Amino acid sequence: MYERVLQWSRHRHAERYLAALSVAESSFFPVPVDVMLAPMVLATRDRWVRLATIATLYSVLGGLIGYAIGYGLFDSIEPWLRESHYWEAYETSRAWFDDYGVWVVFVAGFSPIPYKVFTIAAGVAVLNLPGFFIASLIGRAGRFFLVAGLVKAGGQAFEDGLQKHVERIGWAVAVIAALVIAWFMMRGQ
Repeated sequence: MYERVLQWSRHRHAERYLAALSVAESSFFPVPVDVMLAPMVLATRDRWVRLATIATLYSVLGGLIGYAIGYGLFDSIEPWLRESHYWEAYETSRAWFDDYGVWVVFVAGFSPIPYKVFTIAAGVAVLNLPGFFIASLIGRAGRFFLVAGLVKAGGQAFEDGLQKHVERIGWAVAVIAALVIAWFMMRGQ
């Protein structure tokens, strides 16, 4: 699948594929958007803002679809989810929603944690929809603009290292975001 997504990134309809992948990845598809976004930015560096915007907007749309799946269809997908390797992440996300609410969506949108798990769990938890939308928009934009900007600035060398280091980068950013959120929450008490 990863290799197929790389092929799509160089197709004449690549922007459409990027939009479709962004929707799918946020609700059910296992390949992260970054693997298509990075080579597209590398091929057309002057369009990095446009490509990051497409990835962001369609990813948030996919997040809303994931929310709807969790809200209205969870009973139908629960058996599959229990059998998949996502069940533990789903249970963790539900516990985090109870403790931290919408902040979890922001962190999940930016991190390498499977965003789709959190969108579905947010629907099951009936998380505040406007808050979910805003947190998704900020988290996803942060991730995709960072990736696109770094690829634009770093060129081929960065793209080569991205696949190898994207998970570590994502976790580092997630930890930093969690610390910032915790700091704001403690100051508010």
